[in-house]
Amino acid sequence: MSAAEVSLSQALFKLCLSMVLGASIGFERKRKGQPAGLRTFSLIALGSTLAMLVSIYVCQEYIGLKNGDPGRIAAQVITGVGFLGAGAIIQMKGSVRGLTTAAGIWMASIIGLAVGVGMYVISIFATLLILFILVKLESIEHKHYVGSESRIIRLKVGEICTDMSAYEAVLRSHGAMLVQTYVDYDYTSRVTRMNLVVLLKETTNHIKLFEELSAIGPTESITLSNQLS
Repeated sequence: MSAAEVSLSQALFKLCLSMVLGASIGFERKRKGQPAGLRTFSLIALGSTLAMLVSIYVCQEYIGLKNGDPGRIAAQVITGVGFLGAGAIIQMKGSVRGLTTAAGIWMASIIGLAVGVGMYVISIFATLLILFILVKLESIEHKHYVGSESRIIRLKVGEICTDMSAYEAVLRSHGAMLVQTYVDYDYTSRVTRMNLVVLLKETTNHIKLFEELSAIGPTESITLSNQLS
């Protein structure tokens, strides 16, 4: 099972193992609502393993394992998978999502390469570590209130508002940090439109926060968004 040479039984076993390991990571990502799930991660791990097998097979059959370089084709996997990772990152104004999934895609490709070269125990252990990071470390973050999320609070106030101190005070009382303020004054209609870029804790009570913000002035609407309007 641990032989370096490529045989039919070895190849079939490695392909199946990489598919299972990739699917286990993809299942966790899909459970979190990410677009890259079981099929994506399975294909990435499976394709990486196949690339590694082809690299070894070419050297084995046509050059000789001692003189060839089985890492040439495999090296291109690391570069090429970066495009998939970039596609998983959703860039918005004021918010970036998908970094964890992109990192998972990169790791799945390397696990596929490791399976292809015959590092079974290390591949399985690495998969378990990835799942630990994605599941357990997230629960630890939630438990200890670690980390904040970048959000945009959009307000429409029925007056010309030039003093932001009251809004900053309410945000501070909820543990939120005001990062940037974008204001649009409509003097004809006497309306102020504000985009408040804030860092909110995952445990923030948004309803209570909105109630206090809307009570500052004649608020017509208030919304929470990931991008600027």
